[in-house]
Amino acid sequence: METYNLNPESIRNLFNSIAPTYDMLNHVLSFGSDIYWRKMAAHELLGLDGWILDIATGTADLAIEIIHQDTHRKKVLGIDFSRHMIKRAYKKLQKKGLSNSISLSLGDALALPFREDTFSATIIAFGLRNIFDKDLAISEMKRVTRKEGKVVILEFTLPSNGLMKKIYPIYFKMILPFIGGLISGDRGAYSYLPQSVIQFQNAEDYGRIMERHGLEILNIKKLTSGIASIIVGIKKYR
Repeated sequence: METYNLNPESIRNLFNSIAPTYDMLNHVLSFGSDIYWRKMAAHELLGLDGWILDIATGTADLAIEIIHQDTHRKKVLGIDFSRHMIKRAYKKLQKKGLSNSISLSLGDALALPFREDTFSATIIAFGLRNIFDKDLAISEMKRVTRKEGKVVILEFTLPSNGLMKKIYPIYFKMILPFIGGLISGDRGAYSYLPQSVIQFQNAEDYGRIMERHGLEILNIKKLTSGIASIIVGIKKYR
């Protein structure tokens, strides 16, 4: 069994490895909640027009949801550093007839190949935990976002109270790696997931990084008893 750390090449290999079963496992391991979480994140972009940048797009589920919610007002550019993920995303867009609304490209979240103030919003879903330099990633998101545009993070977090606080760590650390490894054939990849989330346990951790880079926090939404959270920042005029 291979184990993973935050070395960028290891993470790229991880996602290349699990790409064939990625969508199915997202739905199975979250009991379908990942669909709801993406809907809520996409909802934060309603009313915006122009281009949206979806970083760590994976197989483009979030990009697709953004277009489904507001198809006539915006386009999405999805980038990911996993070639296998992009290939699967491209096939999905062709099948759904969305290639005119969503573009895809290989790209590095730590060195976005765009000018300042390019996008009306930037968003990253379940990707920031995999990036070793979160400060730089958020700084890059802010840089390429237009003034008064949104920077949105959707990420796993750990519940802070209630019954879920007791149950979730057991599922997260023991059951999830077993099921994920059984289906994907790579238990190391799904053992890595709990490690990556525990580093940043709550939404406020992400919010503080965003504030450190000059973003004004608009709201923080905790979903499904805090299993996932949405943090929304605004790039203000300075």
